[in-house]
Amino acid sequence: MRGLAVTAIALTSVLSMAACAKDTGGSNTGSGSDNAEGCKLAAKPPAAAAATSSAAASDEKIDGSALKVGLAYDIGGRGDASFNDSAAAGLDKAKADFGIKPENLKELTAAPNEPEDAKLTRLRQLASEGYNPIIGVGFAYAESLGVVGPEFPNVKFAIVDGAVEGATNVTPLLFAEEQGSFLAGVIAAYRSKACHVGFVGGVEIPLIKKFDAGFEQGAQAAAPDIKIERKYLTPAGDFTGFQDPAKGQEAATGQIESGADVLYHAAGASGKGVFSAAKTGNALAIGVDADQYNQTTVAESKDVIISSMLKRVDVAVYDFVGAVAKNDLASLPKVFDLSVDGVGYSTSGGKLDADLQAVLEGYKAQIIKGEIKVKDSL
Repeated sequence: MRGLAVTAIALTSVLSMAACAKDTGGSNTGSGSDNAEGCKLAAKPPAAAAATSSAAASDEKIDGSALKVGLAYDIGGRGDASFNDSAAAGLDKAKADFGIKPENLKELTAAPNEPEDAKLTRLRQLASEGYNPIIGVGFAYAESLGVVGPEFPNVKFAIVDGAVEGATNVTPLLFAEEQGSFLAGVIAAYRSKACHVGFVGGVEIPLIKKFDAGFEQGAQAAAPDIKIERKYLTPAGDFTGFQDPAKGQEAATGQIESGADVLYHAAGASGKGVFSAAKTGNALAIGVDADQYNQTTVAESKDVIISSMLKRVDVAVYDFVGAVAKNDLASLPKVFDLSVDGVGYSTSGGKLDADLQAVLEGYKAQIIKGEIKVKDSL
């Protein structure tokens, strides 16, 4: 059931509690004094105990051959190199693992700034054609699901990043984005030579502010004196900020010109522009949602992507489809957080050395234990 979950890194060495110098690709050394390059870093967290993820893979065989699964994407759809692609990956794995027939899958995509009627029509189309379950990828489907859910009481719906009050057949798939973003902030602090980093958000809404808040807290926990730039591409209500690489590039270029040398984005397909700016400006970047280092749509910029904050929409989609196939929705977590590997960080490309991974696992353990409480707003 949790075949997509990330296995936690086993840590067997004991970390020094002394403050350390800036990570420059090799081992961290020093006593915490200012370096010629980089931040004055806080003391490392205690080492995480060696453990295996609680979200270990299960040998349970799930038969989904009778399911017809509908996926209603947010703007950008499959190929956005971010949020929607992560959902698509979960659907692809569910198809392979549960034996879902290709002809029993249907994917539809939202248009930028489309009217609410378009979402209603999309969901009704899937339900009327017999798709069950149906997943709305993104909080933008909440209003429409509040209408369509009761119209089709026998259909099991789910919504990523939202909840629908009173609709008992709509399952919320929620994430602790702030926890994963905290770790992204730690990575940025350790890899910044200027002790100056940046955040680019697609749209200034509470959901994206969770990424922003976690990133700031993580960066400041690792380096209290760090400077942080932030820029939102569009205000609330204008969702083109998730699909405008040119705007992403412009915002990121401005942050680099202001001195930031590690950028983290939560901007959907606009993140492609953030990566381009980082490559042009000799900066580094942290992706979001999926492991963006491995995505073909941003392959030309992969060398600057040091990690991605993994928001496991793929796990949530996969687990929801499996739970429907088993008729056991109660098995799903209330929130996909660090404790169930619902969020995390990627290591593709080998750009996070063992010392930094150990630091990240130490912070992760403290968050899971409740010793660090990550706020979801600034």
